[in-house]
Amino acid sequence: MDVLVPVNDSEPARAAVEHALEEYPDASITLLHVIDPNLSTYGEGGVYAYESLIESRKEGAEELLEELGELASDHDGTLTGEIVVGQPGREVVEFAEEGGHDHIIIGSHGRSGASRVLLGSVAESVARRASVPVTIVR
Repeated sequence: MDVLVPVNDSEPARAAVEHALEEYPDASITLLHVIDPNLSTYGEGGVYAYESLIESRKEGAEELLEELGELASDHDGTLTGEIVVGQPGREVVEFAEEGGHDHIIIGSHGRSGASRVLLGSVAESVARRASVPVTIVR
């Protein structure tokens, strides 16, 4: 069983990792962090410092993946971390399909205020577009 868990620095993402570890103790689990390159997230000066901003985000993502990986110290299966740049909902679905993952477990919402209403936009997009089962964890 190959399980994909998209992650960010939010409580629902941590809950999704814990759920994956508990429900699929022998699975191969991939933690995926997607860096959104949308310049509007970086403010007006973002276009001038794009590369350094992306590099900074990658460093933060590596730290996050390492921290989340520590949750799996007693996990019997394999745990890997991957970082990609792109539109989060689309990247998660494509990564799952290209990687042959059997299941996606995703947190119900991320950190942004507007998307916290009921179901996050990324979780909703993944649930609608994925060709494999999706579990949404709160």
